[in-house]
Amino acid sequence: MQSLHLLLQRFADAGFEFVVVGGYAGVMHGSSLVTNDLDVCAVLSLENVEKLRMVLADLHPVHRMTHKKLSFLEHPAAGTPIDNLCLETDGGIVDVLSSILGVGDYARLRRTAVEIPLFGRKCPVISLEDLITAKEAVGREKDLLAVKELKAIAAKRGR
Repeated sequence: MQSLHLLLQRFADAGFEFVVVGGYAGVMHGSSLVTNDLDVCAVLSLENVEKLRMVLADLHPVHRMTHKKLSFLEHPAAGTPIDNLCLETDGGIVDVLSSILGVGDYARLRRTAVEIPLFGRKCPVISLEDLITAKEAVGREKDLLAVKELKAIAAKRGR
């Protein structure tokens, strides 16, 4: 998980616009379910994609959902529209999504995101309520298990 912290620190320092979502967001909200990857929601504009390439350049990012491990630094070509990125880096697995099932796009998530202190910075994280909604929408067994714990966390917080 330490390498995932470092990825978030790099994102924040580079001005990459993102909101932490998925299992790592659950951990940041107090979940005990461990995750080995980092999921973020972001605007995949040309500018934000170039920031991401700069941040990950020395971590050898490759597309992990292709039969050939294509370098993210070269593919897709600059200026090519992108919806989602599933990357493997020397710092860990990172999925960059343009929208979250059941909740919406980056702008929607950012409006309700909470700022959680991490490595001396404030890190935007999907709200607990939106995370529950997203995990229910995905509906996988592991997500529904997480929903039970996240709802217990929310109840404990009095929401």
